[in-house]
Amino acid sequence: MSVIGEDAESLLNRLVTNSMLEVAAGQARYAALLSPQGKVLVDFLACRTRDAFWLDCRRDQAADLARRLTMFRLRAKAEIAVADALAVAAVWDAPPLEAPGPCFRDPRHDEMGWRIVAPLESLSSFADEAAAYRAHAIALGVPEGGTDWPYGDTFVHDANLDLLHGVDFGKGCYVGQEVVSRVHHRGSARKRIVRVRFLGNPPIVGAELLAGATRVGQLTSLDGRQGLASVRIDKLEEAAAAGAALTAGDTLVEVHLPATPVGDA
Repeated sequence: MSVIGEDAESLLNRLVTNSMLEVAAGQARYAALLSPQGKVLVDFLACRTRDAFWLDCRRDQAADLARRLTMFRLRAKAEIAVADALAVAAVWDAPPLEAPGPCFRDPRHDEMGWRIVAPLESLSSFADEAAAYRAHAIALGVPEGGTDWPYGDTFVHDANLDLLHGVDFGKGCYVGQEVVSRVHHRGSARKRIVRVRFLGNPPIVGAELLAGATRVGQLTSLDGRQGLASVRIDKLEEAAAAGAALTAGDTLVEVHLPATPVGDA
């Protein structure tokens, strides 16, 4: 979807978790629109062109995002529209030499690659890459909203947005900012999305991660013997202190906590 007009930058900047100021044409920033309670309603990559912002979000969320931005627009000089004819493709091994549309580096992780925005029919050569791209994201520990965490019921830190360059803690107020700031400054985040590796046959997605009889998390994505899981950090620390092995089903699990931040975009 697009946000166009002389107030597009200021409109987005006062609403979302990351700063939209001084984004150069050809660059992108990761951000989210939150509820007043600080929960993520939609996350997206805001890609800057010469005269607009293109918001790269899940297609099934585009209409709702447009509606919410329009609700907050008030007197701002900005036009908000869902671009149904456009789609997004990703490449990650090397920058595309030729792209059928604007191309932006994914800011969430320095190995996530590039996103191409173009008409759907011109991206047909990328049609078979979705599974490989998902495996690539899992290997890097980059979660997917709606898969690894639910929209409308997940705090910023629970979804690792702060570790994926999706939050500017120095900017002014935005919707839900007080909750995000409080958790950040108190260091009180209890959940994280983590990479996991199974030392045997992996369970199915949705399986519980256990330390003895204590539930510490749940598997949210899987690719071979590696995956992503939503875990309670405090329970994970308690398990480590007690020397309790982590399992899912009958399989031992290795947990790899995310770095701070994830990658260096």
